[in-house]
Amino acid sequence: MPNTFTRRFLMGACLAVASVSAALALPGQSLAQDAPVLKFSAVFSEQDIRAGMVKMFAEELKDTAKVEPFYGGTLFKQGTELVALQRGNLQMGNIAPQDISKQIPEWSVLTSAYLFRDAAHVRAFFASDVGAEFKKMAEEKAGIHILGPTYFGARQVGLKLDKKVATPADLAGVKLRMPGGDAWQFLGQAIGANPVPMAYAEVYTGLQTGAIDGQDNPLPNVKNMKFYEVMSQIVLTSHLIGYDLLTISSEVWKGLSDEQRTKIQAAADKAMQWSEEQHLAQEAKLVEEFKAAGLQVYQPDIDAFRKFAQEKYLASDLAKSWPAGILEKVAGL
Repeated sequence: MPNTFTRRFLMGACLAVASVSAALALPGQSLAQDAPVLKFSAVFSEQDIRAGMVKMFAEELKDTAKVEPFYGGTLFKQGTELVALQRGNLQMGNIAPQDISKQIPEWSVLTSAYLFRDAAHVRAFFASDVGAEFKKMAEEKAGIHILGPTYFGARQVGLKLDKKVATPADLAGVKLRMPGGDAWQFLGQAIGANPVPMAYAEVYTGLQTGAIDGQDNPLPNVKNMKFYEVMSQIVLTSHLIGYDLLTISSEVWKGLSDEQRTKIQAAADKAMQWSEEQHLAQEAKLVEEFKAAGLQVYQPDIDAFRKFAQEKYLASDLAKSWPAGILEKVAGL
């Protein structure tokens, strides 16, 4: 009898301890389950303003989600992030609209030269009804949820050559590095150059060795990647308002609670606005900084470039997929 009592007592005590332990563990387990891990991939370096944007975004969400950033294309190479999101190998990315246009032809209009006037125009577009239609298109056809545009500067032509550029005709035969993909390559043609696909990380060496004659990037990128060290001039063509899209997998987005989605969007809005302001401020001072470094920095005939580019696009197969009246709708915003 004593032995039976002892065994029953010990079993009861063990069950009680287990129950208490389980109860104590539940809050922690629930928090871990509710706070998703969001791996974020980007091609820009950790020195880029947009890396600061991601850090701000992560800090704002520290009690909601764990954001794990990977910079410099170390997790996924440039142009492969979208497929990684679709396959479930990545939760978030800073996706180029050119990559989306590879899968959704209608999106190619958003990659065309001289479509947007400035950063505010890009922001206004994605906040508009027509912008909502494009975001819905991306959700339904590409499986991504767009939080908003991440402005990184107007794209300018930087050349190693000493040749003065006034019109698109002056870029004829110039080997201008552009990212890979039809939309990017066509952009190079639309400003009169001979586009050459090359990875972002290889551009400095390409300029140094003469494999390319020039590259097109916003001034902050030229500064971050030190391209100015191997260039002689910058032609302020402003042919494309540079932006990517802060994006999260639709499957991940759907799996979040309403509260989590609200917090993620608010954090994204705050971080994107900060990044835009930082880029605009840096662009303004970099012109003088590059001049002081010995580079020629000047503006060509913008009207000639705009006319040449728009005629190229409208005569191309790309324009066949553009929604009716889209150019007028964007211009009216």
